[in-house]
Amino acid sequence: MIQPDLNRRLTSMDASFLYFEKKEAPLHIGSVSVFEGEIPFDRFVRNVRSKLHLIPRYRQKVVPDPFNLGHPTWEFDDDFDISRHIFRVQISPPGTEEELIKLAGSIFTPMMDRSKPLWDIYLVYGLEGKRSAMIARVHHCMVDGVSGVDILKVVLDLSPKPRPAPRQKADARPPQPDATRRFFDSLLSGMQEGMNRWMEFQNGLLNLTQSLVSDQARGALGQMTGMMPSLAAPAAALPFNRACSGERKLVWSEFSFAEARAIRAACGGTVNDTVLTVLAGAVSRYVRMHNQKTSGRNLRVMVPVSMRQEDKRGALGNLVSLLPVEIPLDMSDPVERFKYITQKTAAMKAARVAEGINLLSALMGILPAPVQALFGAIASTPLPPFNMVSTNVPGPQVPLYAMGKRMIAYYPYVPVGYAIGVGCAIMSYDQKLYFGLTSDLQAMPDVERLKEFLDESFIELR
Repeated sequence: MIQPDLNRRLTSMDASFLYFEKKEAPLHIGSVSVFEGEIPFDRFVRNVRSKLHLIPRYRQKVVPDPFNLGHPTWEFDDDFDISRHIFRVQISPPGTEEELIKLAGSIFTPMMDRSKPLWDIYLVYGLEGKRSAMIARVHHCMVDGVSGVDILKVVLDLSPKPRPAPRQKADARPPQPDATRRFFDSLLSGMQEGMNRWMEFQNGLLNLTQSLVSDQARGALGQMTGMMPSLAAPAAALPFNRACSGERKLVWSEFSFAEARAIRAACGGTVNDTVLTVLAGAVSRYVRMHNQKTSGRNLRVMVPVSMRQEDKRGALGNLVSLLPVEIPLDMSDPVERFKYITQKTAAMKAARVAEGINLLSALMGILPAPVQALFGAIASTPLPPFNMVSTNVPGPQVPLYAMGKRMIAYYPYVPVGYAIGVGCAIMSYDQKLYFGLTSDLQAMPDVERLKEFLDESFIELR
């Protein structure tokens, strides 16, 4: 893994996950992993401690700017104690999947404690079959999906008999500046962040203009022009687009990655097109179950798109844009739906929609940090711009281990809130596709039914 390139001050995008976080919308990402056998707790803690120097951000906490002129900074936690981050949880054996689901919901519900580094791991014992589980959380201001996978490869091992971690070099922390230096640092960093975002906008605009000179790109841009008015309007509410309470539930499914690739090859699209086809079919069934019509109605999905270049693999923070994909709910033929999605996503990629939206994000980053924080504090979205989020992150296709115990399942968790009552996270790992469906229990108390429809929709497409 590439050594992380750590910036001391949060970027506008990273800070936005702090500014917009509320009790009703905790903004951490996470996962539930299941392992063969029981992970030796004390050895696991020692192993993670020995690797923390490879990811020093995990020993840093968020500190608000003392003068409220810039974004918060990352500072080493002088009171860091790994026992405040890794916990042992015992379930009365034989613990069932339903008990694990209930436990995971109780862990994912509260906001994370900002007085310490923003990550924690819960090792769960007592599951049936003498298995153990790991429930992990990390705040979205620290990582996005891709960098989260890179960190997974550090916390876990690629072999049941891993090599010892590289020895830690001397801990050379920069000295704390005095009050005068901190004041000018706050003042200048705010100006620098604004200039960085302005340069990002100018460079992005130049690159975007140059990329749109081909006939294919101009044709795709013409198609997108007709879609823009509808995409600019709020999404028409579906049964789960309601006020959120903050109480979370995570349910999951898994499918063969080989079958998903075979569907992709047969229909002529991507694995993500397969995912969106299955998801739209499941949502259509769910809407009909709630006695609502699907005719003439669409599902608008926010699909995060990584802007992380290969030389940024291993770096922390968020480097993402998004694609707003609108899918008709009354398209009953799954193959027809797949081809519709493939055509639409291809047109959006050719028109560089994700890059265009990234330019808007860069413009927002030019605003002073206090203004961005104010927007987050007063944010409310009774009419959400999307119906749901669906993020698909490629993971390692080889087994991972924790102290010699093989990870046999990995169910990802994505945050929801702001009247978006459900989200779908997908992770490919060890030749399987793992789906995690996050729901807010007030907005969507019956997420299990969507999981059932997801299974039916995959079988239908297969």
